[in-house]
Amino acid sequence: MKVPRIVVVGSVNTDMVIKGERLPGPGETVTGGQFILAAGGKGANQAVAAARLGAEVTLVAKVGRDVFGDQAIENFRREGIRTDCILRDPASATGVALILVDRRGENLISVAAGANHALTPQEIDQVAERIRTADALMLQLEIPLDTVCRAAQIAAAAGVPVILDPAPAAPLPEGLLGHVTYLTPNESEAERLTGIAVTDEVTARRAAERLLAAGARYVIVTLGAKGALVAGKESMALVPTVPVNAVDTTAAGDAFNGGLAWALGSGLALEEAAVRQACLVGALSATRLGAQPSLPTKEELDGFIALHPSRGTNP
Repeated sequence: MKVPRIVVVGSVNTDMVIKGERLPGPGETVTGGQFILAAGGKGANQAVAAARLGAEVTLVAKVGRDVFGDQAIENFRREGIRTDCILRDPASATGVALILVDRRGENLISVAAGANHALTPQEIDQVAERIRTADALMLQLEIPLDTVCRAAQIAAAAGVPVILDPAPAAPLPEGLLGHVTYLTPNESEAERLTGIAVTDEVTARRAAERLLAAGARYVIVTLGAKGALVAGKESMALVPTVPVNAVDTTAAGDAFNGGLAWALGSGLALEEAAVRQACLVGALSATRLGAQPSLPTKEELDGFIALHPSRGTNP
């Protein structure tokens, strides 16, 4: 089996998580929660997700010269992720996310970006060769948009597939989608990008059509427990997932994207197997608390597939 080479350009955060009975309303204090300190950040999460599944991963990111930055880099090394493209910023702190999770797994998240917002297009140019020789480039929106655009341009010019997770949702610069091979919004992100409220498969199809018309080669709208809608110029199909008892959905989207990159890089076809595999990775992660702690290894995914043999295809 081929070991895919994946480059992730994105964010690194330290997550401070409180798991409680319910989420507070404005001005309200809810006591009695469980506290967890965990590694996070969408770029970091997706890098770890792909690495645990067996990919060779390089993370391009920026952290502060602080204890959270030290801990993050050491954690990546333990995961087998290449860290030579992680920069240290003496003027900014490592990013921090405050996360509240209720008993149903729903969450509220507030992020202080810190050094993530200091990653520049010029610094992406310095690692351009690493991007050009990858099997896939993964991007998110927790770093500056001009940095995202520059990385996508380099990959697209070299024929490297670009996977863009448009989260947190934000208007995209003109021309960016023309460099994107796989756009992976969830329902709320698809609505933010298109103005179409995505509430079911029909509205997901309408939103996907609009995003395809804007330039993306494929659009994969993740629909939670319903699975994912895979849309291309020629066809659309709903790929089901498996029902799980969700504990924390914080990193489910990152798990999905890491699983997608790994599966595509391993040679699986998009609709028939890769998205199906990514759905299973996301579903399994939602059964555990925390961001990176929830991300499954290949062995754990194999065990999950063994319980649902009709839904999985192993690379």
